Amino acid sequence: YREMLPINRDEEPVSLGEGGTPLLALERIARELGLDALYVKDESQNPTGSFKARGMSVAVTVAKRLGAKAFVAPSAGNAGGALAAYGARAGLPVRLYVPRDTPPLLIEEMNGYGAEVMFVDGLIDDAGRLAAEYARQSGDFNVATFREPYRVEGKKTMAYELVEQLGCVPGTILYPTGGGTGLVAMWKAFGELERLGWIGGERPLMIAVQSDGCAPIVTAFARGDESATRVENAATRMWGLRVPGGIGDRLSLRALRESGGDAVAVSDDDADTGMNDLHRLEGIDATEEGGATLAALRRLRVGGATLKRPIVLFNTGTSLKYAPRAGAK
Repeated sequence: YREMLPINRDEEPVSLGEGGTPLLALERIARELGLDALYVKDESQNPTGSFKARGMSVAVTVAKRLGAKAFVAPSAGNAGGALAAYGARAGLPVRLYVPRDTPPLLIEEMNGYGAEVMFVDGLIDDAGRLAAEYARQSGDFNVATFREPYRVEGKKTMAYELVEQLGCVPGTILYPTGGGTGLVAMWKAFGELERLGWIGGERPLMIAVQSDGCAPIVTAFARGDESATRVENAATRMWGLRVPGGIGDRLSLRALRESGGDAVAVSDDDADTGMNDLHRLEGIDATEEGGATLAALRRLRVGGATLKRPIVLFNTGTSLKYAPRAGAK
């Protein structure tokens, strides 16, 4: 999809083979839920094991072209691993600010790609403030969520692939939402596809899924607010969803409401059950964030929600980074 990306015609992108991930039918789980068209978009098969690779490929490509000599970003784990890998691919240094309790496997990944890892006593938004201050002082390019537009550009390709793979616009998308880049990016992509004449005015119901221990978007959506309030003492085992302040809150909430969608919070235990069910019933390498989308779908079905078909769950990363827990049950 390079014609729809900010990459020059004669430019060689900084790439590790990201994108082109499979869309897998969930036949057993669909029968359990009484559904006839249920899929998982399995982003675990990207380089570095998560959807973050899509955004980092485009962000690093454009920043390098524009003269960036080094990168800095905050991360809860997967974004840091992806930036470290794409920085190494580009031959440019990377500094990452991460919460001190980030899982060791994720830290080892960042270190393994040569990144400098700085530990922060706090959460991802605290890491973000330190990364931004360092960027101002050093001149390093800040690749934090929504600090630059190019990660969104890379992640919008998820929506292009869905339309290509399904042959139509999805009816409902359930997406694990931390910073909100993926949600916002896909909503942008559907508008682009219509302007190109490849689809009409149809849109999927966009459903944000968060942890009930850290659900700023869910709370703001329920209140009818246009922005989210920071969650104090946010706690969840799902590292990618431990984002106490909605970084892309206004854009995420707008996408949910324009689509006629919803925002759902689930427990860590229910997400863990969803992850293990995707492993054992379907053979899919889901992480807990991916399991959370199945937990949310189950909750919506019990509540009698009307969902348009086909329904797509997003698994945003590999369970291997959760190895101590993923095989525990």
